[in-house]
Amino acid sequence: MRTDLYPSRTGKDAELMQRTDPVIHNRGKREGPLTSIQLDSYEDNGYLMLDDVFSDDEVSIMAEHLNDTLAAERGKKSDTVVLEPEGDEVRSIFEVHKHNDFFSRLAANEQLVKAAQQLLGSDVYITQSRINFKPGFSGKEFYWHSDFETWHVEDGMPNPRAVSCSIILTDNYEYNGPLMLIPGSHQWYVSCPGETPEANYEQSLQKQELGVPDHESLNKLFEKAGKQIDRATGKAGMVLFFESNTMHGSSGNISPLPRSNAFFVYNSVENLLETPFGSAKARPEFLANREQIKPIQPQPTFKEKAGSK
Repeated sequence: MRTDLYPSRTGKDAELMQRTDPVIHNRGKREGPLTSIQLDSYEDNGYLMLDDVFSDDEVSIMAEHLNDTLAAERGKKSDTVVLEPEGDEVRSIFEVHKHNDFFSRLAANEQLVKAAQQLLGSDVYITQSRINFKPGFSGKEFYWHSDFETWHVEDGMPNPRAVSCSIILTDNYEYNGPLMLIPGSHQWYVSCPGETPEANYEQSLQKQELGVPDHESLNKLFEKAGKQIDRATGKAGMVLFFESNTMHGSSGNISPLPRSNAFFVYNSVENLLETPFGSAKARPEFLANREQIKPIQPQPTFKEKAGSK
């Protein structure tokens, strides 16, 4: 019988548990673009923002593909297209690394993959991909949560040995619903109350109500962080890496400016998904990739420098 190191949604009360896994695995085993200072920052805070990973020309190309994908998927009835909880605006498009050639190449971007390999200390594969949209005036909030809690309970991810990569495709300001993160929160696991019903994902992708921390646990994480909450603000072309157990969320966007990003979850090939640790059956493939688990081979996204002749 396997041991569950991170139990949650077992019907018991909430509990704050200290992390038992390393944050950076096999440090120094993989060469990559991240410096020792950047690795230290990621280890301490649970996230890292990289400037100027992509040029303005490359951002324009990515934005063009993003808009084309949105236009192609808008109005479709599909499990992979998630709408805002109130209205018909697209909130997320999932599985883009499988069904879109450009985003498949972007997921294999040499700098991104090698950074993920540095952090996870092994080869990696994509366990989830999506494009996120937060439209102006109507983009809804997403409550505080740890991705790993959901991936562990509902998808069977054994350990927090995964990293999320968010490529910022529209400028993120304080006022258009940027991602918020609690520094150091990745060192603590919030075991959440309640139990998971079947097909919970059908509503949780629009509004997550299970697997969210209680107020007492959030207050403790906030106190441990020195009463600090960081916002992932910056210009398009920046890249945010954040640890799978980092507590994060975002407020609604009532500004005129939309917020969009391409989102890839890199998981270690040594951390393959198992049977979910919760009571419900595994979520669909588009949320938790179990089929295409071959290691990604890093490659340039752009065959030649964008804008060159």
